[in-house]
Amino acid sequence: MLNLIGALGGAALGVLVARRRGGNRLDMAQYAAVFAILGFLLGTFAMLMLPAPG
Repeated sequence: MLNLIGALGGAALGVLVARRRGGNRLDMAQYAAVFAILGFLLGTFAMLMLPAPG
């Protein structure tokens, strides 16, 4: 579940970064994709390191 949250958060952050740098739609899509992949990987790593409740 953390990996999906990381991917969505990363995509949103990527769009914001691209918009702040004055990018067009394709720039926003590329930044969103890259940041989503990074967020997914960080979320997956967090799921492996954090103990499951219960």
